[in-house]
Amino acid sequence: MGVVEEHRKFLKHEIPDELKGVRSDQQRGVPPPPLQKPCPDGSRSIDLVPPEEFAAWNLSLVEAIKNRRSRRQFSREQLSLEELSFLLWATQGVRGVAKEGVYTLRTVPSAGARHPFETYVIANRVDGLPSGLYRYMPLDHRLCRLRELDAEFRARLVDAAMAQGFVGEAAVVFVWTVIPYRSEWRYSARAHKVIALDAGHVCQNLYLASEAIGAGACAVAAYDQKLMDDLLGVDGAVEFTIYLASVGRVDRRKGRTD
Repeated sequence: MGVVEEHRKFLKHEIPDELKGVRSDQQRGVPPPPLQKPCPDGSRSIDLVPPEEFAAWNLSLVEAIKNRRSRRQFSREQLSLEELSFLLWATQGVRGVAKEGVYTLRTVPSAGARHPFETYVIANRVDGLPSGLYRYMPLDHRLCRLRELDAEFRARLVDAAMAQGFVGEAAVVFVWTVIPYRSEWRYSARAHKVIALDAGHVCQNLYLASEAIGAGACAVAAYDQKLMDDLLGVDGAVEFTIYLASVGRVDRRKGRTD
């Protein structure tokens, strides 16, 4: 069997012989991992606009689906803090916590309600929000400010995105990391296929929510793993980058789309 055929096994819902009978940590009674990372000591925490105060953007779901494109040319126009709040809520917002903090119910599906992702926000142009690197705290609907942006950081971002220049031109870049153990705790080695599926759910919500506010998004799966992990300050083992997307205002008459 060739390398390509071997890797196709990842797409199948089959249990390898060596995993049959292996009990997950959940089955063994191990306590679940935390639902979100804490804000680092000394970091500034910023309130977001709560969902009940969002504007009623006048775009139907049908229109959002029809309009969905990958948009790679962005204007210099800012997003509002309310719009960023909506995009974060639409992709990882918490609707409830179940079973004494073991599971969260969110605006996107996740296998076993494990939600293994952390959302990092590189904010370039958001009205009312200083430019910087942030992490979304979904349980609190707040942003945790991690560092300011400078020319070096922006250059490193484009390098980490394999010279895809539009990433550096976006108003906001979403970078999702994964903490695999959140899903492995429940599914052991079978967790990794569903983690990849869950990432797709999150990004599709970002596309549709971006269309709703008159912006555009472009998913990015080609990046330098080590450079992106280093940029975010994650260790690349317990937590590492899995997906990213750029968001900004667009001139819908111009630019490559797909």
